[in-house]
Amino acid sequence: MAAQLDDAAGSAVPQTGGGSAPPARRGASPGSRRTGTGTPRPPARRAPRPPARRAPYLLLLPALLATAVFLGWPMVRNLLLSFQNLNMKELIQHLTDWRGTGNYQEILGSEQFWRVTLRTLVFTAVNVVLIMVLGVLIGLLLARLGKKMRLTLSLALVLAWAMPVIAATTVFQWLFDSRYGVVNWLLDKAGWHAMAHYDWVGTQLSTFSVITVLIVWQSLPFVALNLYAATTTIPRELYEAARMDGAGTWQVFTSVTFPFLRPFFLATTFLEIIWVFKAFPQIFAINEGGPDRLTETLPIYAFTEGVGNLHFGMGAAISLLTIVVLLAVTAHYLRLTLRQEQHEENAL
Repeated sequence: MAAQLDDAAGSAVPQTGGGSAPPARRGASPGSRRTGTGTPRPPARRAPRPPARRAPYLLLLPALLATAVFLGWPMVRNLLLSFQNLNMKELIQHLTDWRGTGNYQEILGSEQFWRVTLRTLVFTAVNVVLIMVLGVLIGLLLARLGKKMRLTLSLALVLAWAMPVIAATTVFQWLFDSRYGVVNWLLDKAGWHAMAHYDWVGTQLSTFSVITVLIVWQSLPFVALNLYAATTTIPRELYEAARMDGAGTWQVFTSVTFPFLRPFFLATTFLEIIWVFKAFPQIFAINEGGPDRLTETLPIYAFTEGVGNLHFGMGAAISLLTIVVLLAVTAHYLRLTLRQEQHEENAL
């Protein structure tokens, strides 16, 4: 009898190693484990991993810190300076004369500021149109040239792009010099004898003409080389299909090249607007905004009032208003771009 009880007790104990697992109790989760007392133990939790979407922000952190230190802090200091009356007297005696919004009221109430603003907008529009038109034409030319001619033209564009701004401006000063300039000599030899000693920086229009040629010449390589690189991504089958349908050169550009490269045109035009709007060394080195301050743009105007006339608070206020005008122009351009893209999506 005792042997039979021992056999029954041994068969009731669950086997470890081989054999099947004991049935789970009702109400216990499949992933839970039991403690010695029979109560279910919660499953082990893994250590939380940082989300993958945080990685781009961590990579951007060094650049953001550098921007905050080298751009953000000077902007804050410039903002504080724009509310002060800081001239040579206050600078020498280390005085802080808060003027409030007086600098802004004086600037916005002057006709000079609005004339310079309108001049800057017109100057930017003319240069950007010339840069984009000529840059696109040169980029399309690069796509059609042979290997040797393409390499030669690309090398010339790269050398023009790599030339420092002040060095290029100095070269243009010599080219358009009234006594020893090559441009006047060529015009004289071509029969324009009145241009033999023409002063290119003597009038507003002629000075802006020299500056425009300089800025367009410096900006063409960026647009042309980028456009050529973008055209290499267009499938050749699209051009062949357009040619088979009888499309001409202009129709191929409007139906194949331009729709395919529309994002490139939008981004490049946006960058050129910013670059031309804030152009400073070319204008200042040619004639310092002359003659009679008729070629001053907003960056030159801010420098002249701030550093030239020793009205540092006024110059700081003009520089901040320049940024506001540039932001307004770019915001308007981006709004037109987004509206056009939305219209095209709705048309599809």
